[in-house]
Amino acid sequence: MTGTHVLFVEDDDVIRETTGLSLERDGFRVTPAADGRDGLALFRARPPDAVLIDVVLPHLNGVSLCRRIREESLVPVLMLSARDDPVDIVVGLEAGADDYVTKPFDSAVLTARLRAALRRAERFSDGGPPEGGVLRFGDVEIDPDGVRVLRGGEEVNLTPTEMRLLLRFAQSPGTVLSRDVLLENVWDYEWGGDTRVVDVHVQRLRNKIGADRIETVRGFGYRLAGGDR
Repeated sequence: MTGTHVLFVEDDDVIRETTGLSLERDGFRVTPAADGRDGLALFRARPPDAVLIDVVLPHLNGVSLCRRIREESLVPVLMLSARDDPVDIVVGLEAGADDYVTKPFDSAVLTARLRAALRRAERFSDGGPPEGGVLRFGDVEIDPDGVRVLRGGEEVNLTPTEMRLLLRFAQSPGTVLSRDVLLENVWDYEWGGDTRVVDVHVQRLRNKIGADRIETVRGFGYRLAGGDR
């Protein structure tokens, strides 16, 4: 991943400079931006391989910037939150972010999370979805080869993270998958992660394919209900 281009949008001068230098030492090419408006302009001028966005930004806040980016691209997006505030985290993820990192963060942790997001995106774009025929779950059809999902005959627009999550459920219909298993399989975490990432993405997926399609098994995790080839 040497030379991978990262857009880093952060209004704190010290954090922007020190984190940018740390990422460059780890082999990334970093384009810095001090506010959301400039971040959006730079994103459009030089599309990056990944984006790091602080939640609190002048002119255009991080959540709004993430939404704008999601309207144009499926590039991996990581949100940075100054507080371990569930509201900040949930709002950022609901805007389309793939993951988040809470400040203050260790530079090694940020690099590891960024590389994990890039690996997921690369694996998915290089033929990552499992091969197989169309899978049907009620009125939901999943075409792993074509990376398409239909609900009632209408195409459902999923982000890459939502698609990976759905495909993981589809690999084991009716099987309860714990949040830790989903973090490892979908987010490529080799360490403990915050399960709120899973919960928010499951809720987003439910909103798109039907609330009754993914069941909650209290104390254990989630399972995809009913399926046939």
